[in-house]
This record gives sequence, C-alpha cells and structure tokens, in this order.
Amino acid sequence: MAQHPPLRFDPAIEVIPEDEGETQRALTEAMLAIQRKTHADTGYAHRAVHAKAHGYLRARFEVLADLPPELAQGLFASSASYDAILRFSTTPGDVLHDGVSTPRGAALKVLNVPGSRLSGSESETTQNYVLGNSPSFQIGTAKGFLRQLKPLAASTGRAEPLKKVLSGVTRTAEAALEMVGGKSATLTTLAGQAKTHLLGDSFFSQAALLHGDYFAKVALSPVSSDLVTLSGSPIDTSGHPDAIRETVQDYFRTCSAAWELRAQLATDIDAMPVEDAAAMWPEDESPYLPVARITALPQDTWSGDMREWVEDRMAFNPWMGLAAHRPLGSIMRARRPAYAAARAYRSQCNGAEISEPTGMPMT
Repeated sequence: MAQHPPLRFDPAIEVIPEDEGETQRALTEAMLAIQRKTHADTGYAHRAVHAKAHGYLRARFEVLADLPPELAQGLFASSASYDAILRFSTTPGDVLHDGVSTPRGAALKVLNVPGSRLSGSESETTQNYVLGNSPSFQIGTAKGFLRQLKPLAASTGRAEPLKKVLSGVTRTAEAALEMVGGKSATLTTLAGQAKTHLLGDSFFSQAALLHGDYFAKVALSPVSSDLVTLSGSPIDTSGHPDAIRETVQDYFRTCSAAWELRAQLATDIDAMPVEDAAAMWPEDESPYLPVARITALPQDTWSGDMREWVEDRMAFNPWMGLAAHRPLGSIMRARRPAYAAARAYRSQCNGAEISEPTGMPMT
C-alpha cells in the first residue's frame, strides 16, 4: 500500500457528543466504585485501574537526533536526554493472583521536560504516557467503555478462584476467535491474556495524541536482544501469585534493557480515526517510527523506597504533559476527570500527597 504524507491536525477532527459530560461523570463514578470496594476489602486505596504493579524502573529517555520534521515535534523537537520512570502493571482495579491473566500496562513518566503545558499541569515538568499491550483500546468510545466498565466494577473483589477459571476459559475462546480472524474486546478485558513474560511485550497509547502539528499513536517496543527474545516466552504462575513481578525482578538483577518509543503518524482520517479508539491504524499505511530510546540498567525493580514513592505519591496521567502532545478523542477526554478523581481519592484515603516528581529519589 502506498504511504501518504502525515495529516496536520485540525480541531474539527475531534467531535464531542452533547452528552459527553454525563458519560464522563458516570465513568468517573464507576471507577470510584472500584476504588471504594478494594479500599474496603484491603484497607488501602489502590488505583482504580492498573492496581497491581509488577515493577518500577529508573530509566534514561533519549530523544533521537536528526528526526525528520514531522517527527521532530514537541518533546522530540531536538535531541535531549531525560530521567524517566516506568511502572509495569496489569489492568484490573483489584490485586489478583497472576494466574488470572489480564492485559498488561506500562506507564512512562519523563522528568523535567521543557515546553508549553496542558491546562491543569502548568506548574509541572513531566510528560506522561499511559500504555497498554495491544495497539488499540478494547472499546472505541467513552460511552461504550461505560457499558463495559459497569459489570467489571460489579465483579471487583469477587472470589478469585472464579476469576482464574474465567481467565482460562477466555484465553481459549480468544485464541479460537483469533484463528478465524476475530477478537473479543470483552473477553480480552476480563481475562484471556496469555501467560507470557511481560518484558517481551510492546505497549501502545491505543488512543491518539497530538504530535505537535500532527497527530499520532505511540508505542513502547523492546529493542535490546535480551528483551526481544522474551516476546511470547511463557511463565509459570502455578504457586506463584506474583510470578510476573518475580520474572521482572529476576531479569533486572543482572541485565540491562532498551526500548524505543515510536510514533505512528496519522495519514488518512478515515483509516485512522481519532474518535474511535478501537480502530487499528494500518501499519502498512503508516508504520511506527522511532523517536526516542529508553534504557534501564540492572536494578532492584521492587525496592521498598521506590515502591512507596510510585504507589503512594505518584500518579500517571496522559493529561500531565506538554500541550504539543494533548490526548485526543472520547476515551482520552474521559480519562481527564476520572483520573483526577481517582488520584484525589487515593491521596485522601492513604494520607499521602501525590505530586509530579522533579527528580529521582536518592538510591
């Protein structure tokens, strides 16, 4: 397929439904219901989603030199190097045995970046990315996601053995669907993630963001050989409720890692819509191209100090960042009030101030 030049962003590309405020309020309340349930069950106010962490990394984020003009936008306008923090997780709002294999996430926070800020983050200096290990979101719109989130919220905290059974059933059903070219968003969301090494996964913004004058999706993809060989590598969760964390911790005891952050610029608004986050943007039309390299040296990915700092005093939010990378579309807009409310709930109930970091803690 012939590739076309990237599209410049036009505000008319975003189409906001009249009832979007009502949808966002209902989504926010559903996420808070998850937090209240897990808080009551555990005595700790977890994140409303991505509650279970599997490791934390201190990393270096290096913007690549000599990028073409359409990629050299915003944070990527010139070659530079920044401290960064990575948090790996799984998506549910309750902390489950890793035998309940749900989709994974990676949250990336780049520190002390210059540039004009998004409204509400003017006093901060971070650029945040919230990523999942599939190229598109499971549901295209906030209204559709609300319909799915309600039963998920209702199942939060229910008997874990049943969720393990569900996980096995949905993995089998998902594999069958994929064999005939289909994919069930609901099955993959509830469970169905293959039990593989997390560090072999690629992670995606799933929904679009501004990329300076253009707009794009982004991906975090492993490039160091040790990581690449882990893609699809099975892990054993039998008798290991924290198997994912253990494998991440084992890897970084002796090994370094490198990823690329890549941008997929939109080139065709019909094939690459902003308001449908479930749409797979065709990579033969616009491939993901590297804009930065993230490296991490061997380290303890489960240290008490790092865990306390990230879990108690830090939030990851794509609306904390540069105006040049403003989140786009229904799903992203719904995250703004929902994430703010979830952050406030955690801070109040855990008695910990949550703030954007300006530097790394002492080792």
